[in-house]
Amino acid sequence: MTGPPQHDDRRAASTRGTQEHPVIRWLLIGAAMLFAAVFLLLPLANVFWQAFSAGLASYWGTLADPDTRAAIRLTLLVAVITVPLNTAFGIAAAWALARFDFRGRTLILTFIDLPFSVSPVVTGLLLVLLFGAQGLVGPWLQAHDVRIIFAVPGMVLATLFVTFPFVARELIPDMQAQGSEQEQAALTLGASPWQTFWHVTLPSVKWGLLYGVILCNARAMGEFGAVSVVSGHIVGLTETLPLRVEKLYQELNPSAPFAVASLLALLALLTLLLKTFLEWKNRRGLERALTPAEPAQSVGLGSTGLLTAGERPSP
Repeated sequence: MTGPPQHDDRRAASTRGTQEHPVIRWLLIGAAMLFAAVFLLLPLANVFWQAFSAGLASYWGTLADPDTRAAIRLTLLVAVITVPLNTAFGIAAAWALARFDFRGRTLILTFIDLPFSVSPVVTGLLLVLLFGAQGLVGPWLQAHDVRIIFAVPGMVLATLFVTFPFVARELIPDMQAQGSEQEQAALTLGASPWQTFWHVTLPSVKWGLLYGVILCNARAMGEFGAVSVVSGHIVGLTETLPLRVEKLYQELNPSAPFAVASLLALLALLTLLLKTFLEWKNRRGLERALTPAEPAQSVGLGSTGLLTAGERPSP
């Protein structure tokens, strides 16, 4: 006669120790939802409410304004230049840091995290001190008729600086977790380094790469501080959407700045939905991969004379 298994009791006790009382759990959930509603949902709803407060005609009129359209085009241009460059840098940096151990590795990691700790306004000021008329290389640029500050190149450089950690920081832990066994196996089987990278490395980190690109694009389109310092606020030439919102707000226009801000809010919502969808798809893929395969069923002749699963042919 055997007693009840003790490991089940220990597992139940351990589970009870990690579970909160239902009242505490619902209080925590309610506090989180209240915080999100007050500090996130209400301001977002207010943006759309103010944007349409003057009517749909006023809303579309603001978006159809030539200066607003120029701001939209410039925002897209900066993002189109910035995101691919940061994607290439992020892949290269993650590859080097995750696959190789070399002197200076910690220093590179510190440089990657630098934009997270430096204020964007300070970043713009540093670019002005470097490329401005009185900056370190400003006189040389003026002599060769090259404009960086108060022009599109300066805005691109500022956006590059504040957004380049996103792709790298998403890929580095993914590549470290994947290891290099599959890549070594591909090389052993005769694949070239490029084939290994394209067919083995990138597919294994595709979700992290997509997350990084999405976050990088959202920050590039919504950046204000660094771009504001180096742009010069030239209407129709160096105004992005965030700068256009500030300009319209300073003009005391009641609904126009909110109409432009609604575009940025829609961008944020689309970014969130896309990221959530990718995370859900990634989670489904992991669950499908971890689900054990169903046992193979025997195949034989059924009563109809056809091959059926689960029935063995009679001897």
